[in-house]
Amino acid sequence: MGWITEDLIRRNAEHNDCVIFSLEELSLHQQEIERLEHIDKWCRDLKILYLQNNLIGKIENVSKLKKLEYLNLALNNIEKIENLEGCEELAKLDLTVNFIGELSSIKTLQHNIHLKELFLMGNPCASFDHYREFVVATLPQLKWLDGKEIEPSERIKALQDYSVIEPQIREQEKDHCLKRAKLKEEAQRKHQEEDKNEDKRSNAGFDGRWYTDINATLSSLESKDHLQAPDIEEHNTKKLDNSEDDLEFWNKPCLFTPESRLETLRHMEKQRKNQEKLSEKKKKVKPPRTLIAEDGKALNVNEPKIDFSLKDNEKQIILDLAVYRYMDTSLIDVDVQPTYVRVMIKGKPFQLVLPAEVKPDSSSAKRSQTTGHLVICMPK
Repeated sequence: MGWITEDLIRRNAEHNDCVIFSLEELSLHQQEIERLEHIDKWCRDLKILYLQNNLIGKIENVSKLKKLEYLNLALNNIEKIENLEGCEELAKLDLTVNFIGELSSIKTLQHNIHLKELFLMGNPCASFDHYREFVVATLPQLKWLDGKEIEPSERIKALQDYSVIEPQIREQEKDHCLKRAKLKEEAQRKHQEEDKNEDKRSNAGFDGRWYTDINATLSSLESKDHLQAPDIEEHNTKKLDNSEDDLEFWNKPCLFTPESRLETLRHMEKQRKNQEKLSEKKKKVKPPRTLIAEDGKALNVNEPKIDFSLKDNEKQIILDLAVYRYMDTSLIDVDVQPTYVRVMIKGKPFQLVLPAEVKPDSSSAKRSQTTGHLVICMPK
């Protein structure tokens, strides 16, 4: 599962030189994020926040984003609109294809006086009778609902019918809540049963294998063929079992619920981990990078794929390496030799043959306080 971390935000803030405190736009879509957190502490100046296609189940920890104008939470697991009162500048809210059944929770948006656009299509509440009229009457500041402009006449009619519509909406909400409670209970029971079955499978034998002949002697297993056969058979059996389980999972009918989305993701994650384990077994050890040729000459190498510039004047040679600004200096190791310079960046070698011979003992390496670049000065 994905978590919102400082590193994740920095990686998605390249357009702002990876500085997050002054960030105005942030996109964290399709990160398998389950919980909305930390952003209101680290990115107070945000105006646009994209969080679509994740697994977020609750709107929270955004109340300090006073400048936020657009929040996209489409394709998540949200069931209720809440905790947006502090977003004073919020003008557009996208909650397309979530699981919102408590339509009356839109009343919390009455505090967002600048809210002009709201998207709720694809939610259970959007199929309620008089859904649109209820939203239009409840939020007088809205100009657009589900991409359709709200006409003045439509608002007048919705306000006139509000006293009749509201009890009907409440009744539909009640029915929806009862259905959701049953679905949650069923999903929990099913999850517990699957956990029990998984435990039974994992405890099939003390080391995961089935044995049929406990009296087998060592002499019968001495040949190489006999030793390899069980491993091959076991591998093929596991592969067959995994394929059958995968096929059974995808062919199994299920309802579109927050629980089913989480179950699907966990299944895919499990399959991915199994695939990674198989790949690791097949993966060969990568030979170390050749830095010095057989004839003793140093080679030019840039494994970290980092930008650099080299200045050569009468007295010294200056190498400027565009090291990531927030990289810890402990991850960088510099080695200056008379004819070449080598810099290890997070274990990856950067090596450059110098145009003239330099004095290693008199050389210096410093980080720039403004850019974070590594500047190496090498006297000739």
